[in-house]
Amino acid sequence: MAIAMADIREWRGHAVVDEKGHRIGSLESVYVETASDEAFFATVTVGLAGRRRLVFVPLVGAVAGPDYVRVAYSKNQVKQAPAIGTDDILPAGDEPAVFAYYELPYATGAGGERRLARR
Repeated sequence: MAIAMADIREWRGHAVVDEKGHRIGSLESVYVETASDEAFFATVTVGLAGRRRLVFVPLVGAVAGPDYVRVAYSKNQVKQAPAIGTDDILPAGDEPAVFAYYELPYATGAGGERRLARR
């Protein structure tokens, strides 16, 4: 089943698994496209206690299971993705790198506004 924006916030804290079912980490937050308010990226908590970080993974192709969200990317790819600290928010200047890592097209809004917003 596809994940609707209205539902995605309820998945916070649930496991995020890769396309083969390998656990990546826990869903921490959702970033939406500012133009459409549609869920576009999730941040996933990875790492050991004291060295945790949030990595970005696209929600395109993600599906929800009984107690997990499965993303369409491998565990290794997600763990190597651009990351932020667990108390940080993605700086606007870092948005293009997140899109580029997953080979997704990036463009700011017509007025130069940022593409993503944390929800």
